[in-house]
Amino acid sequence: MTRIFSGVKPTGHLTLGNCLGAVRRWAEDDQHRADALFCVVDLHALTVEHDPARVRRLSRQAATLLLAAGLNPAVCTVFVQSQVDEHVRLAYVLECTATDGELRRMIQYKEKSAQARAAGDGVRLSLLTYPVLMAADILAYGTDEVPVGDDQTQHVELTRDLAVRFNQRYGHTFVVPRATRPVVAARVMDLQDPTSKMGKSHAATAGIVYLLDEPEVARKKIMRAVTDSGSEVEYDREAKPGVANLLDVLAACEGGDPAELAGAYASYGALKKDTADAVVELLCPVRERHAALTADPAYVDRVLKEGAERARGMARPRVDAAYRAIGLRPAG
Repeated sequence: MTRIFSGVKPTGHLTLGNCLGAVRRWAEDDQHRADALFCVVDLHALTVEHDPARVRRLSRQAATLLLAAGLNPAVCTVFVQSQVDEHVRLAYVLECTATDGELRRMIQYKEKSAQARAAGDGVRLSLLTYPVLMAADILAYGTDEVPVGDDQTQHVELTRDLAVRFNQRYGHTFVVPRATRPVVAARVMDLQDPTSKMGKSHAATAGIVYLLDEPEVARKKIMRAVTDSGSEVEYDREAKPGVANLLDVLAACEGGDPAELAGAYASYGALKKDTADAVVELLCPVRERHAALTADPAYVDRVLKEGAERARGMARPRVDAAYRAIGLRPAG
């Protein structure tokens, strides 16, 4: 059976982009057609300056939202990364397989390290090496498919390279995974800056719809979305990025084709109204389910504990095999 692994990083509140680009597909498709693992990758949140209490709080919230969005722990495995030691065990072995040059070529490292230097902050070593930890997240489970957004494709390519290199040097140990992406809304853009991704850790929030936004807050953000010059509704990412983003969101919510939807609108206002209606309809059940789960913390604790135990049982044999292959003696 195909195995899928993917995760969310608790560096901010989950957004509409997270939902349309990943989580909804996990719930509606991936968990039902494959042996699927979905993880809150809290260790990745430590690569930049952070508040420990906030990381814990957002990790809990992210896990609860995954369940609220439809992930079923009876069907898939939901857990928190730091509760499964095999991720860190395997990461060091893979660091001994990766090269400095490979990691410094990562686009996200270049961007985030430049931001840190501009802010006068030091660049943590973990910011450079975290793609190897991401590779360990994936390879520990014999993953076949990794559902990711466009911005993570490069990291999956690195994972593939490390798996192939390790297998060639030390004997076949890892499955070589492939990235998979949704057809529509793989990368939802900021409503106020449609040339930038809708990021959950951005300081400016006017263009970000959060999964826990009240309906009227979400509606207002969409109705105030930046559009483009002219008045014709066309799907053109280069010439009309604001309109294209709205069409992508509407198409992802309703299952249509953004280029075809464009022909149904004579004004930006009508497009915004329908997009706002579709987003509110999508998010209201998630908010309601999240409130119910928050009121039952023991259930969420049990899901995460059982998920971590199941994940550990799947990862340990392969990580132990990697230790033996590279020349180490696994404990026990």
